[in-house]
Amino acid sequence: MRLKQDVSPVVVVIFRLVVWLYSLISYLPYLLLRSSDLQSFSECSRRVKASSVSGHPSGPYRDVGALRALATCLQPGLNTLDRVFESSVCRFPHFDCLGTRDLLSEEDEIQEDGRVFKKVILGEYRWMSYDQVYKEVRAFGSGLGALGQKPLKNIAIFCETRAEWIIAAQACFMYSFPLVTLYSTLGGPAIAHGLNEAEVSHIITSKELLENKLKNILLEVPRLRHIIVVDDKLKSGSEYPQGISVHSMAAVKRLGAHPENALRQRRPPCASDVAVIMYTSGSTGVPKGVMISHSNIIAGVTGIAERIPNLGEGDTYIGFLPLAHVLELSAEMVCLAHGCRIGYSSPQTLADQSTKIKKGSKGDISVLRPTLMAAVPEIMDRIYKNVMLKVEEMSVFQRTLFLLAYNYKMEQLEMGYSTPLCDKLVFRKVRALLGGRLRVLLSGGAPLSAVTQRFMNICFCCPVGQGYGLTETCGAGTISQLWDYSTGRVGAPLVCCEVQLKDWIEGGYCSTDRPCPRGEILVGGPNVTMGYYKNKQKNSDDFFVDKKGQRWFCTGDIGEFHGDGCLKIIDRKKDLVKLQAGEYVSLGKVEAVLKNCPLVDNICAYANSDESYVIGFVVPNKKQLLALAERRRVRGLWEELCKNPVIEEEVLKVITEMALTAQLERFEIPRKIRLSVEPWTPETGLVTDAFKLKRNELKSHYQNDIERMYGAK
Repeated sequence: MRLKQDVSPVVVVIFRLVVWLYSLISYLPYLLLRSSDLQSFSECSRRVKASSVSGHPSGPYRDVGALRALATCLQPGLNTLDRVFESSVCRFPHFDCLGTRDLLSEEDEIQEDGRVFKKVILGEYRWMSYDQVYKEVRAFGSGLGALGQKPLKNIAIFCETRAEWIIAAQACFMYSFPLVTLYSTLGGPAIAHGLNEAEVSHIITSKELLENKLKNILLEVPRLRHIIVVDDKLKSGSEYPQGISVHSMAAVKRLGAHPENALRQRRPPCASDVAVIMYTSGSTGVPKGVMISHSNIIAGVTGIAERIPNLGEGDTYIGFLPLAHVLELSAEMVCLAHGCRIGYSSPQTLADQSTKIKKGSKGDISVLRPTLMAAVPEIMDRIYKNVMLKVEEMSVFQRTLFLLAYNYKMEQLEMGYSTPLCDKLVFRKVRALLGGRLRVLLSGGAPLSAVTQRFMNICFCCPVGQGYGLTETCGAGTISQLWDYSTGRVGAPLVCCEVQLKDWIEGGYCSTDRPCPRGEILVGGPNVTMGYYKNKQKNSDDFFVDKKGQRWFCTGDIGEFHGDGCLKIIDRKKDLVKLQAGEYVSLGKVEAVLKNCPLVDNICAYANSDESYVIGFVVPNKKQLLALAERRRVRGLWEELCKNPVIEEEVLKVITEMALTAQLERFEIPRKIRLSVEPWTPETGLVTDAFKLKRNELKSHYQNDIERMYGAK
């Protein structure tokens, strides 16, 4: 998608003259220095990346480098997570491992609307070496054992992403304590459900979550006996139900380091043991616990690592996504297995403009300057829209230069060439928003729009590897090759698994479709997990074992394979709604298109099978909506603007134009919308921690509006 230009003819001539001179000067050295075996991006993109093992269009498809056998582990003999970490400690004992910024000061800042935001000033990163982390892991695991935690008995972690999370997890892996992970944004009933179902007696949490969430449901979790708080200082004077003991993480480590406990024999895990019971964020109902073995995680990590070139101790990863999500956990396990260092952050402190960073001070990414990063599309969409808003505020000359450079670089990438001059002169400041050193950006958790993916490739001067995976497949499935600059696809299967297409007749998708075979995506291989915890019916519905003994997971997503072996996600069974007149509408497809609208920060399309049209709930972009209101001379507070029928109608017009430009069918375009005053965050319970829509919760939340838009009395 080419960006529109408001271009002065003189500027165009000057720009193209500079580009022509630069190309002329650099072309001969490029030809002389270019090695004979180096291939351009366009040449690489024509290579076959995966092929059908059976020769049938339904597959199964495998990476061409793994046609003989699927990869199961990083190195021979390293088949459990404790062995993988111990290997890294032996190879990189004095290298930086986990880093956290010091809190220098904290203050309350009153906003114009009267709300109070907490602002912080943070210092430099303070690092622990691999050897230091290993000692902490051993002491903490030993201390948990001294507190009565038994091998193969579940223990829970309910905590924000931080260094202590990984230390606790590695301790549990080392001492064979199956780790039950719970999102820090889950509500009370969901937390109680997970703890009771897993029969947990010990839980690891933070001071904030203990006081604000966990404390309120302790009476609903009768088996709970020990609460371990990762913060150094516990809040004194708090009362807890009888029989529950509260300990600091430091106290547990001291207990574990005592000679009597340190010498106690541990029961090392087996590859087939459950390492994690990962509770999903419940986008379709009550959270389900997915049982993941040591061998499952290692297979997934092996597959992901193979797609990241030159991964090693020189890399720095920024960890800010929820570690209770399989994407972040897998990414950090990849880093720890290869000697990378991990600096911790949060969405509230990530960038200089983040909500908790005091104006004038530095966000985490500016200080850490990572080389590796994983993100969900919601975050990348925000970055894209924020940068484009800044472009609109530039002078005519600056804006013209930026758009010319953007479109020029797009042309060069499509031909397989790099643009060092544009990168240095035009995109340097944009690239600095993510630290300036980023070399790999992995996207997962949901589909990434082609517009945002192209923007990240061009402006941040680093490849975006879009991937596809689920909790049930350890986050591994496919990842696009980093030199593949095509958009809208999720790449070829990883070396740890294979992908097959199953006909879905009701939706009209078949493996015999031309030109691309289509169907429900099935993922098979050693990374496919053991199933759902205490849920036999769901296991039999979603998992099966084939004649060769290989385990498969039925994803419910619809995909198509392209001629080069790359997969594209085109639909989802649960998102398909049949309207009154018989037309099928893919709600996910509609949302993916309309989220590219500058006025839209988030959108949920909704359709009732008894009705003839689609409706939508929209989280508007505040800056864009205020500008629209000013152009239409509509006055009022934010809440009043969102409920104003004139503004609602104007937003609907813009959305409709975007939908028609993207060639959506008329019946797919929302006919009525409702603007949301508040953004949808995991804290509101309307989206998951990966920012996937919780359709049931959104339907309940907007029930009155649904009835109004469908004309119910």
